[in-house]
Amino acid sequence: MDYVDRDGKPCKACFSFEEMMKQSQKFSKKEKVERRKDCPVDKDELGRSTWNLLHTMAAYYPEKPNDREKKDMNETIHSISKTYPCTHCAEDFREDLKQHPPVLENKDSLSKWMCEMHNRVNVKIGKEVFDCTKVRERWLDGWKDGSCDP
Repeated sequence: MDYVDRDGKPCKACFSFEEMMKQSQKFSKKEKVERRKDCPVDKDELGRSTWNLLHTMAAYYPEKPNDREKKDMNETIHSISKTYPCTHCAEDFREDLKQHPPVLENKDSLSKWMCEMHNRVNVKIGKEVFDCTKVRERWLDGWKDGSCDP
């Protein structure tokens, strides 16, 4: 499937580096290609970065948000769904938002909603589902074993 960006050029943010290598005739199957660290992000890196941002925003969302904070978070989430560089990913995100609007009552409800949203994407792309009871450990407090402590 060919994906293009809003300007009609091939969309680097719509494919992973591995997917691009598989489609390329330049490299044999045995040849290992190292990707430079300063290349434009691919789909996988963009996705990880975006989910990191969204989960962290949810983790630091107020316990008792005021109306303005709720409005700002809602607008941010919806804006990302409109401006995300991978157009087919953005369309899918917008559709999911219609079915599952953000739950903005407090930090825990937003974090749970975000985890469930992420898990729906994980299921669609064949990735492992995350245990949503562990969102605080993963995105705010660090793991109970102390491995995230200085």
